[in-house]
Amino acid sequence: MKVVVIGGTGLIGSKLVGKLKEHGHEAVPAAPNTGVNTLTGEGLAAVLQGAAVVVDVSNSPSFEDDAVMEFFRTSTTNLLKAEADAGVTHHVALSIVGTDRLEESGYFRAKLAQEELIKASGIPYSIVHATQFFEFMKGIADAATEGDTVRVPAAKIQPMYSDDVAAAVGRTAVGTPVNGVVEVAGPEAFQFDEFIRQGLAAENDPRTVVAQPHARYFGSELEETSLLPGPDAHIAETRFTDWLAQQQ
Repeated sequence: MKVVVIGGTGLIGSKLVGKLKEHGHEAVPAAPNTGVNTLTGEGLAAVLQGAAVVVDVSNSPSFEDDAVMEFFRTSTTNLLKAEADAGVTHHVALSIVGTDRLEESGYFRAKLAQEELIKASGIPYSIVHATQFFEFMKGIADAATEGDTVRVPAAKIQPMYSDDVAAAVGRTAVGTPVNGVVEVAGPEAFQFDEFIRQGLAAENDPRTVVAQPHARYFGSELEETSLLPGPDAHIAETRFTDWLAQQQ
């Protein structure tokens, strides 16, 4: 089966391409550095020729509100049109648990717009909602740092390993379109501050981590369960402590 992975040279995309190839599929990475640009349409028709499945794990280079909305609207519109022309029979997109609950955030509004375009396209689809990745723990902490203090929301988070995200997206891609959302999450829910505190401690980072009720997450104020998956989520195996040990 030919599977084209949009964003196929990034963190998730490169792992996904590798996993699909291991299972005997023709997995083709598509990104600006391979000559495929979903914003301009360059290379799309050629790379989609003969593809049964397209997986979109691309991301906006800018998280500024207008720029991220323009990225997802333009990229998704161009991609879906090219897929329709090429006869693609399954569109898979990676999105985020809680997208529909975090509309204060320009980034999450843009992801929601992406999902709405996919649902309206007429192409059979599956949307994978994943929780936050272990790998982004430090970036979240850095963005929330004032002086020597990291101020994070007083909410829960159920993060997961990027390898497990890629595996879940791969399983979805080679399966039957669900024409809906599949949720995937890590095996443990943490208080947000405890997740960051454990991660920083493993790196001997001395910053103090504080939970604050009105601290924002990508521009949104969180309820306690805003970032948690529902009861039908597929639960990945890799625990945060095991991942941290691998990093040492």
